[in-house]
Amino acid sequence: MRAADTGLVTAVWRRRCAVRLDDGRAVICVMRGRSLALACGDRVRVALAAGDRGVVEGVEARSSLFFRSDAHREKLIAANVTQVLGIVAPEPPYDDELVQRWTIAAESSRCAFILIANKTDLPSFASLAPRLAAMRALGYRVVELCAKRDVAPLAPLVAGHRSALVGQSGMGKSTLINALAPGAAARTGELSTALGTGRHTTSETTLYPLDDSGWIVDSPGMKAFGLAHLEADAIEQAFVELRPLSGRCRFRDCRHLAEPGCAVRDAVARGEVKPWRVALLQRLLAECERRERR
Repeated sequence: MRAADTGLVTAVWRRRCAVRLDDGRAVICVMRGRSLALACGDRVRVALAAGDRGVVEGVEARSSLFFRSDAHREKLIAANVTQVLGIVAPEPPYDDELVQRWTIAAESSRCAFILIANKTDLPSFASLAPRLAAMRALGYRVVELCAKRDVAPLAPLVAGHRSALVGQSGMGKSTLINALAPGAAARTGELSTALGTGRHTTSETTLYPLDDSGWIVDSPGMKAFGLAHLEADAIEQAFVELRPLSGRCRFRDCRHLAEPGCAVRDAVARGEVKPWRVALLQRLLAECERRERR
């Protein structure tokens, strides 16, 4: 083996990954040790072998890690991202709570969140207006576009950024990736060949470089987004409109249900906080309590 090189993880598949070395070479690597878990966007140290193969020997410190989890396992999506892009569309129908969970995971990872509303060409797109307005009211940027025709509204927002793209199946993620990163389909084919699978689904996540030194990570379509890795305090802090109310409830362990002197319920009564957001918070806090009891 030669001396270790450093590079960027661009695809992950079981115990193997693709790494783009700092000198521009692409290698397929295995991960040393069962405890090593990698995500696209990780910076790693690689010991090279013959034939464009190598072993990942270590991972550098991460500035952020965006992932989901349930009671049994964690699913890494992307490391060192600066923003999370959630994509929705009028067809097929999307889950509002799933979108809210993305924002909570992004906030807890200190990442910006942008909501992409795709398929503006459909007559049913107008029905999304109230839901998109609710996201804007929380301070999140909403970008409306038709990925099949023009991604210009989004292009300047991903330039120079390290982004993770999440969405349910059928929302147009692949179309968006191909528009932002020309050659993405060819790269997917190259990875299939290198990994010896010959299928589009070889990689659970794939990183695509952009022209301006940024990159975007595409993840598989998802129906659920668990937040089992977050404790109650972290979840509450991820609700951006509740941060100014932190510490203002009479009781330190207030769950904003029927406790006297609750600053959150008072804010709801004044119209400053939406009841549906507090209801979501209470559901997530109840999940935390059930996990703690188990």
